[in-house]
Amino acid sequence: MLFGFFDGMETILDFVGVWEGELISGEWDDWNEIGDGLADGAAGVFEGEGVFGGRVLDAERVAAWNRVLGREPEAARKWLSIWLGRFCRMLKRDLASAAIGDVEAFLRRAAAGNLADWQVAQAERAVRLAMQELVGADWAREWPDFSQAVQAGVARRRRIEVAVSERFGGRSDEGELAARYLSFLAEIRVALRRAHYATRTERTYLDWTKRYLIFWRPLGREEITAESVGMFLEFLAVVRKVSANTQNQALNALVYVFREVLQRDLGEIGAVERAAERRRLPVVLTKTEAAALFAEMGEPYALMARLMYGTGLRLMEGVRLRVKDVDFEALQVVVRSGKGDKDRVTTLPVSLVEDLRAHLSRVKATHEADLKLGHGAVHLPEALRRKWPTAEREWLWQYVFPAPRATVDRETGVVRRHHVHENSLQKAVKEAAARAEIAKRVSCHALRHSFATHLLEAGYDIRTVQELLGHSDVSTTMIYTHVLNRPGLAVRSPLDG
Repeated sequence: MLFGFFDGMETILDFVGVWEGELISGEWDDWNEIGDGLADGAAGVFEGEGVFGGRVLDAERVAAWNRVLGREPEAARKWLSIWLGRFCRMLKRDLASAAIGDVEAFLRRAAAGNLADWQVAQAERAVRLAMQELVGADWAREWPDFSQAVQAGVARRRRIEVAVSERFGGRSDEGELAARYLSFLAEIRVALRRAHYATRTERTYLDWTKRYLIFWRPLGREEITAESVGMFLEFLAVVRKVSANTQNQALNALVYVFREVLQRDLGEIGAVERAAERRRLPVVLTKTEAAALFAEMGEPYALMARLMYGTGLRLMEGVRLRVKDVDFEALQVVVRSGKGDKDRVTTLPVSLVEDLRAHLSRVKATHEADLKLGHGAVHLPEALRRKWPTAEREWLWQYVFPAPRATVDRETGVVRRHHVHENSLQKAVKEAAARAEIAKRVSCHALRHSFATHLLEAGYDIRTVQELLGHSDVSTTMIYTHVLNRPGLAVRSPLDG
């Protein structure tokens, strides 16, 4: 079995330690999973689930679909609705606009999954019924033969299985893998640092390169080909079932390696199965829930969470905030080197000024004690440290939220006090949400989502919110309009009389 084989392969990948971390998303788009509420027929698929933010079938077509289902075996009705819902989600537009190529792509993808032939046939029947009975498409009157598309999907699955099995005939230990690719990975690291990429981007690109190398195991640079990259991306989409963002992240990393290190264009990677794009609405806390969350948190984490909610800072922007970037007089916070290495200015809540001043007084006392011990240094970019050798010990460059204890810098051997670790804040937020009994998936980023949504609710224009959040494109900010005054809340339910 294909998936049984890959279970064994993942053991090897875990052994060398490159599948750890957050780069592989847990948000699978599993063909074998049934979403909540889909068992209630067509209306449950198209109205309850919501297909890309709009109703794909109007009431008339929903009624027509129910009549169509009435002629089908009872055991198949639920699954026919599910398959039609999946086709509509892939289509991302009105069902009447579906063409032969859309059906081919849908069936090709279904066949590439771990499905039996009868399941693929059932998926095809659902689409056929919809196109013939609901839409009445001219091309669907005489149903085309889609067997080639199905065979292509099966061939794609087998191609990945064969390619990987040839590479994993034996087992290599971590040392052999590290020795074989160490110089190549070091070359990539040098290129990234020469281009001044962020540390996290460097780590991400190197991790994806490692995963590709372990997947393909090239014996030389000439074996690192566009075709093998396509195979790797298909493996991620078809077998690992990663999200579209995760697959794109892997592709971006390998495009960089080809262009900057191998000095050649990646070129055409062939017809690669792309991960399904899914639209997710952000988690937003009410003001009452936010207050309850802060009440359950201890310091300094409560102050950090309140600052993130009150300013719209991202997690790392909050923990990396420096003293010089807090302007109490202008009530502003300056974000330095944010996402995309961009600076921006956001608002400082008046309600935080007193608490933040008191916190900085305590931080300054700790910094002065560190100076007396001959320490007191903070991390600065290498070029800045050379330009201003004494800046790393100056008060204005210190972190607003320093770590509870100083540590030795592994690269320089200098004792420094770094910022609070981001995991500590994330853990504090998660535990506080549990104690406050907030029935939402609360994270630090949910505070940023709440900041944006509550500003829009207060009547601020979307361009202002875009600037405060640091979004390059207003379309990114527009996501908050989908949770603003949630659809339906202005309508009085008939159940309420």
